[in-house]
Amino acid sequence: MVSTLPAQEPAQAIRGNLLGSPVLVVAHRADWRNAPENSLQAIKNCIDMGVDMVEIDLKRTKDGHLILMHDKTIDRTTTGKGKPEDYTLNELRKFNLRNGAGHKTSHVIPTFEEVMQLCKGKIMVNVDKGYEYFKQAYEIMVNTGTVNQCVMKASLPYEQVKAENGDLLAKVIFMPVINIDNDGSDMIIDGYLNNMRPAAFELCFKNDGPEVQQLIRKVRDSGSKAFINTMWPELCGGHDDDRAVERNQPEESWGWVIGQGAKLIQTDRPAQLIEYLRKKGLHN
Repeated sequence: MVSTLPAQEPAQAIRGNLLGSPVLVVAHRADWRNAPENSLQAIKNCIDMGVDMVEIDLKRTKDGHLILMHDKTIDRTTTGKGKPEDYTLNELRKFNLRNGAGHKTSHVIPTFEEVMQLCKGKIMVNVDKGYEYFKQAYEIMVNTGTVNQCVMKASLPYEQVKAENGDLLAKVIFMPVINIDNDGSDMIIDGYLNNMRPAAFELCFKNDGPEVQQLIRKVRDSGSKAFINTMWPELCGGHDDDRAVERNQPEESWGWVIGQGAKLIQTDRPAQLIEYLRKKGLHN
């Protein structure tokens, strides 16, 4: 059945859920298992399967375009070689993206503008590697009418982010990334809570001990949401995607993360996580 909802409504609903109670599914590098990572097709797949947010990475070309690319070079993910900043956009378009097995595909590197046009009104976008392009990314969001759909983030203390991009912090959703295993992580959390109260914190941790759980509670009790990665064990104290799927222990992985109060889960298994959450009544 063809939807009669206004074009912006799906994304607005997801943004509302970010500030509300359901658990949101964030696809790491989009649907990279079935399409090249950071490609338009991988993002389309996520939209079709009902993912709430896609995670992407940015680099800048020689002629100043923001493109999607995770690595410092294009060697692993394309048929080309070298650094993206050494090529113009047109030159990069002559290369093809590789899939997860390293094989050439028909897909090419997309621009950030193309991605935001594709995602407009449909899905949230989480810019992981891209803080250094904050101002240019914001301009593209404005031009595409997608400011409310994008989450920018950085593993930096509040004081530095404020000094570098303070004028933008009230205009976009900004999410601090905190490695809560590190000494002083509680002070970094306090710096944000005392000054801006972020919508969410991305929390990374190698162990799941009481000190880690206490800091997760601190974020949750502040009113900010907890964003937890389950792509591999070192990000979530061993409660990862493969444990859920390959070892068939979803309660010990995703269930544990949800039990800690996580409202956003970044995963390499988006379809399976959505199925799990829907069975629990935790995803639309």
